[in-house]
Amino acid sequence: AQHGSSATAAPDNIDQRVQESIKDMTGGAIGLAMGVFSVFTSLYFVGGALLASSVEVRGLELLGSYGSVVLALLAVALYVPFNTWIAVKLGGMLEWLNIRMQKAEGSYRGELITLLRRSFHVAASQGEDVQKTIHGRLYLDIDRTWSKFNVVNTIYSGFESVYNFVGAKIVAYGPGLVPFIHNGLDLKGYITGSEQVNALISKCSWFIHVMPSLATLRANSQRVMELANAIENVQQPQEFYSQTGRSDFSYASQNPVFGLTIQKLELAHQGEDATPFLSAANLRFRRGEWTFLKGESGCGKTSLIKAINCLWPYGRGTIVFPEGVKNFYAAQEVKLQQVSLKQLVCLPGSERDHSDAQVASALHKAGLGDFIEHLTDESRDGKNWDQVLSGGQKQKLVVARIVLQQPGLLFLDEATGALDPEGKIAFHQAIKDNCPDVTVISVMHEAVPPRSLTGAEFYHSVVAIADGVATKKPLAPSLPRELTTILVQPRPVEDKWLRFPRRLKQK
Repeated sequence: AQHGSSATAAPDNIDQRVQESIKDMTGGAIGLAMGVFSVFTSLYFVGGALLASSVEVRGLELLGSYGSVVLALLAVALYVPFNTWIAVKLGGMLEWLNIRMQKAEGSYRGELITLLRRSFHVAASQGEDVQKTIHGRLYLDIDRTWSKFNVVNTIYSGFESVYNFVGAKIVAYGPGLVPFIHNGLDLKGYITGSEQVNALISKCSWFIHVMPSLATLRANSQRVMELANAIENVQQPQEFYSQTGRSDFSYASQNPVFGLTIQKLELAHQGEDATPFLSAANLRFRRGEWTFLKGESGCGKTSLIKAINCLWPYGRGTIVFPEGVKNFYAAQEVKLQQVSLKQLVCLPGSERDHSDAQVASALHKAGLGDFIEHLTDESRDGKNWDQVLSGGQKQKLVVARIVLQQPGLLFLDEATGALDPEGKIAFHQAIKDNCPDVTVISVMHEAVPPRSLTGAEFYHSVVAIADGVATKKPLAPSLPRELTTILVQPRPVEDKWLRFPRRLKQK
């Protein structure tokens, strides 16, 4: 999800799998276990009764008094397995349709949930007709699958009814008919023995009777196992993505004095033969350096930041971090969880890690001092903080996190997109004032990075991406430190060091 690409077929409708499939699978498994136990106990008692009432059959004198019970078992052995095979085939169709139904219903429900989240945007763009078309297409899948499921289910019900009738009225009464004709059994014994055979057939037919439930259980277990396997596979991201492309990133650490180093980096999309869309031979970011990423839209600025933060799946290269330095990634779009305001500021840490005074100070420095009194609240006026705060206020909340966390490496991925020019300056100034040694790598749409109110540059260097190649250079030509000091703070004219000797002036 973070990488925005699917190396293999990603599990659909995870919420449905977690909420329904696991619950139904657990209940079905318990029912299956109880059913199997009931079948074996019933077979024991019914089989004992058949054995006790067994008589000799003419033509099978070799079997002695076990003749009738052998005929009964032979009839069951021929009738039940064949029909169980038919039931398994029909059950496979029910299982496939059950999986299709779960996918279709989950997709429709997911689209409804998404609509509730973006209803304003749909209304603003007058996209109701398009949304109606989407729902119609998804519901059509439900309708068609449900129709097929009903047809197969009806066929199975008919098959089960015929099976029960034939088993109870023909197969069950067949084995005892021979000894009854030859007066080996009276009418009462014949009917009693036939009903016992019918009970035996019924117990042996348990799988046929519960096949629809077994199909549902198998469908649920398959969806749960797919989710479990997907979770297991992504535990090693590099191995997972190597299955569908080249993923050969190497991450190491070095002395913090040397900052962040990127060597022989190439970024690509999915596919073994995918051509790299971005390369960087050697990029080095010093401690305390502010770097501005510049390039056309779609050139790979955000992808570069993601790769540095282990969030890009395909490519290769070596990234060496400063040892013991905390990273912080600030994205353009900020989504807030339904927790207290203090916890939102303390992310990714816990609210127990910081005092109320520290969090309040961070909010004040970020320009959100009006919300300090609501630190412990999870909502305001019945709305959670994701609904209360505007886009610009959410980005100011990110500033509060940065000020509180004091990271050594800061990645700003269009993190000021919702702020006005004054807000962008305040955003940068708050970081500059409160995180003096932080290394900043920033992506912005502006061609020229913002400056402070005094006109001073926030950024020291720029990484330009052109024709798929990233190169780094100073934002302004570097000058000797002494000369820079003179230009920034010139000494008074009356000092003699700036006056030329009169004789030189005359010449």
